[in-house]
Amino acid sequence: MNSFFYPVRDSRVLLTAALLLLLPVAGCNRKADSSADSSSSETTGSAAGPQTVSSHSSSPPKPRPTALPVPAEIWKEFSGEKALAEVKKQIDFGPRPSGSAEIEKARAAISESLAASGWDIEPQPFTAETPRGTVKFVNLIARFSATTARPAPATTQTVIVASHFDTKRFSTIKFVGASDGASSTGALVELARVLALDPVLASKVELLFFDGEEAFTQFTETDGLYGSRHYATQLRDTQRAAQFKFGILWDMIGDKELTITLSADSPQPLTEEILLSAEALGLRKHFGYYNRSILDDHEPLLRLARIPTVDLIDFDYLPWHTADDTFDKLSPESLRKIGAVTLFHLRKALGK
Repeated sequence: MNSFFYPVRDSRVLLTAALLLLLPVAGCNRKADSSADSSSSETTGSAAGPQTVSSHSSSPPKPRPTALPVPAEIWKEFSGEKALAEVKKQIDFGPRPSGSAEIEKARAAISESLAASGWDIEPQPFTAETPRGTVKFVNLIARFSATTARPAPATTQTVIVASHFDTKRFSTIKFVGASDGASSTGALVELARVLALDPVLASKVELLFFDGEEAFTQFTETDGLYGSRHYATQLRDTQRAAQFKFGILWDMIGDKELTITLSADSPQPLTEEILLSAEALGLRKHFGYYNRSILDDHEPLLRLARIPTVDLIDFDYLPWHTADDTFDKLSPESLRKIGAVTLFHLRKALGK
């Protein structure tokens, strides 16, 4: 397989190496903040502002229509244009750092779109100490019922597909995170719409929208990955982790020049299956390996929940963590490719 080399742009390598020593299985780790990111992180405003979170979704799922035939090639149903429209909804809210009013609006928009496709949404609120004080975070968990049972039971899911929907907090630039946050979030909403066309398949997938992926200052063992660490810990402590076969994380997948940079220590069996799916769809050229590990939301799933998880991320993206990470850098075709490969693999791995 092809191997790509990209220069290191951040300081998370030492943290990644330390975390790797704790992993009993082959793991992956994520993008790191530079010292410039740390110095420019926003210090004004309250990151811990109050948020009202219902124990149930504020957008109840719509009644299911009469069952239609399940598409034989469901991966062909994924629309890059519809995904991009969901991406734009997120971007239009502006910067969406954890604890802000804007991330509440972003979360409400996600919930509304998921409910329109028949998914049940479970908010997962929690608080954590950050370099900016105590902050309230809210993950969104979406599940689908293949029967008339509502809400969807939490026992049928065997795969996790995830994204983060927060953006990094800056004081010197307006950072809307078009690719870093919005692209994978909008695409995941579109994935939910397509999966609903196959209720049995949808019932086997748990969709995760993580809050608090971004570090408030610089990635450490306690700063960054707040939402995925909380979710993975809950899976472990409730012993729910045992029901999951694997996970797929999406992050920064909107770049017009799509180049998925797989972490060098990605779980091999799962990664090979993803690459075979890409090859079957004629998209293998868009997938290569990064020259080292990448710290991202898949790491807590690997380390804490012991769930093999692959990170589909395009880290070869120059506007990363700059004011230039804007809507015009994105392509619906890139979103479609990632959606199609993921759906192809899900259908192959989980059956009809």
